[in-house]
Amino acid sequence: MKEFVSAKATKLELLNFKSIPIRTFWITSIAFFICFFAWFGIVPFMPDVVKDLGLTPTQKWNSIILAVSGTVFARLLIGKLCDKYGPRLCYTYLLILGSIPVILLGFVQTPLQFLICRLFIGFIGASFVITQFHTSIMFAPNIVGTANATSAGWGNLGGGANRLGMPLIAAGVISFGISEEIAWRYSMVIAGVICLAMGIIYYLFTKDTPEGNFKELKEEGKMPRLKKDEVSFLSTLKDYRVWILFLVYAACFGIELTVYGTMDDYLQNRFGLDRSTAGNLVLSFALMNIFARTLGGYFGDLFGKFRGLRGRVIFLALILAAEGIMLSIFSVTTSLVFGMIFLIAFSLTVQMAEGATFSVVPFINKKAIGSISGIVGAGGNVGAFLAAMLLKSKSAVAESAAIAANSELGEQAVRAAQTTAAASAVSNGYFVIGGFIVSAAVLSLAIRFATAEEKAVIDETKRELVLSGMDK
Repeated sequence: MKEFVSAKATKLELLNFKSIPIRTFWITSIAFFICFFAWFGIVPFMPDVVKDLGLTPTQKWNSIILAVSGTVFARLLIGKLCDKYGPRLCYTYLLILGSIPVILLGFVQTPLQFLICRLFIGFIGASFVITQFHTSIMFAPNIVGTANATSAGWGNLGGGANRLGMPLIAAGVISFGISEEIAWRYSMVIAGVICLAMGIIYYLFTKDTPEGNFKELKEEGKMPRLKKDEVSFLSTLKDYRVWILFLVYAACFGIELTVYGTMDDYLQNRFGLDRSTAGNLVLSFALMNIFARTLGGYFGDLFGKFRGLRGRVIFLALILAAEGIMLSIFSVTTSLVFGMIFLIAFSLTVQMAEGATFSVVPFINKKAIGSISGIVGAGGNVGAFLAAMLLKSKSAVAESAAIAANSELGEQAVRAAQTTAAASAVSNGYFVIGGFIVSAAVLSLAIRFATAEEKAVIDETKRELVLSGMDK
C-alpha cells in the first residue's frame, strides 16, 4: 500500500479561509470554546444553585471534582476513537451527545441529579483532545506547535468567558419575564442548544484531513486499516514518554484548572478582596490564553528549529520549572502587589507550558496521535483531581480545627479564624504543588528521541515545504 502523504499547512494564515487546514483551525477552535463555555457554564450561578437545590459545602466540592473526573475517562476514550474514525465524526458526536446533560442540568430538582449531570457534562472536556488531534494532522512540523497551542488557548477562553457570557444570557432570559432565581436553568438549556448546533456545523463544514475524510481515504487504500491502529495503540501504552507527558500535563493544565477554581476564595481570604474584584482578576488571568499558550507553542517550534526534537523538550522543561517556582513564591506572598506580580507570572508560564507540551506530543508516535493526545490530555484532569483533593483535605482539616478552637468566642471570631485557616491551608497546598511541578520539569528531560525520529521530522518538514511552495 502506498504511504499516505498529506499536504499540511506550513503557515498559520488565519485569514486564508480557502485553505482547508485554516478553516478547520477556526471551526475546531470555536467548537472547543463552546465546549469549555458549557463545561464551566454553571460556575457563575453556583450561589443560585446552592440556594435552589440546598447543596451542602461537601456536595459543592464534589460537583467540582466530578466535573473534572468525568473528563479523564472521556479523554482516554476519545483519543483512540479519533485514530479509528477521524476527528470530524468524533467531534460531531461529542457535541451532540454532550449537549444532552448540559440541557438536562436546567431541569434538575435534587442534589444527586445535579451531581450526575456535572459528571456527564465533564465528558465534553474531551473536546480538547479532538482539537489537538485535528490541528496536529492539518499542520506541518514547523508550525504544528504554534497551531496546537493557539487553537487550545483560544478554546480555553470559553472557561473564562462564561463568567461574563452566562450572566449576559441570564440577563437576556430575565428580560423576557423569567424569574431571576431560575434564570440559570434557562441559561444552561441555551448553552446546550448551542453545543448541539455546533455539532451539526462541525459535521457539515470540516474534513478529517486536507485530502478528505478517514472513511473515504481508507476505502481508497490511502490510509492504514483499523488493525494497524490497534497495534499502534498498544505501543503507545508501552512508551514511557507518553506517561512522562501525562505527568507534565497534570503539572500544567491540571494545576491551572484547580488554581483558578480556588483562586476567587483564596484572594478574598488571603488579601481581603471583595468577590467581584477577585472574580475579575481570575477572569483576566484566564483571558491570557489569547496569547500565552500560543507563545508556548511558538517557542517550542523555535527551539525545535534550532535544536530539533530535543530542543522542544528542553524548552518544555524550562517553562514548566518556571511555572512551579512562580506558584511557590506566590503561595508565600502576603503583599497584594507582589502577589499579583507572581500570579501573573504563574498564569503566563502555566499556559506557555501547556502550549509547549503539545509542541512535543505530535512527534511521539505519528500513527497514534489521537491516543497519545487522549492520554496526555487525561493527565491534565488527573492532576486537577489530585490537586483539588489535596486542597480540599488541607482546607477541611484547618477550618475544622479553627472552628473548634474559637467556638466559644462568638460567630464573628469563628468566621475570621476560619477564613485565616482556609487561606493558610490553601497557601501551603499551593507551595506543595509548586514543588511537584518543578519535579515534573526535571523528569521531562528524560524524554528522548531516536535519530530516526529526528530524521523523519526533518524529511516531513522539507516535503511539506515543497508541497506548499515555500521551499527556496
